[in-house]
Amino acid sequence: MCLHRYKLQKTWFTLKQTHECTAHVTDHKSQDGVCQSTFPVFKAVLATLSTNAVGPLVMARYFSPLLVKGSGGFGRQPQDQCQQHSGILVNMTARVGSIGDNGLGGWYSYRMSKAALNMTTKNLSIELGRGRPKIVCVSLHPGTVNTELSKPYHKNVPKDKLFSAQYSVQCLMNIIDSLSIEETGKAFAWDGSELSW
Repeated sequence: MCLHRYKLQKTWFTLKQTHECTAHVTDHKSQDGVCQSTFPVFKAVLATLSTNAVGPLVMARYFSPLLVKGSGGFGRQPQDQCQQHSGILVNMTARVGSIGDNGLGGWYSYRMSKAALNMTTKNLSIELGRGRPKIVCVSLHPGTVNTELSKPYHKNVPKDKLFSAQYSVQCLMNIIDSLSIEETGKAFAWDGSELSW
């Protein structure tokens, strides 16, 4: 048994014994939570962070040299050549990654990973916005798209807010076509509204 699992189990036992439990640590295989909130296990959190935050950062590392050499064919270009961009880097975020918009809680690893992705976008926007040529960096939320990933949540989504992939992509392309260096470092929803960090 690994050390961190032993400590988690010992902590859970202690909380259970003292009846002071308001939340507990549970293994992702266990669905028998007795307290109101559950926290994901370490490996699951790391896997989600790796996929949703570290993966896009690695991609940015390898694609930004290509974007620097781009023609700036997407987005709006200002008259001032010093403010023109050569490319646009888009990270796919989710509204649940907004710390300011979090009114429900839960979804710890997913929320954390998307919040980390938003910080990555902000950092990249600063670093890739220095000098010339500039790269616009934004996070975009595609809305709830009718896919296998979102299928378990369809019953909670109003019919007019469950989008086809084609519709979502069109909405995101409309946003991309409107971007300039002024929007770099921000997050936008599918409808063009700015998301709070």
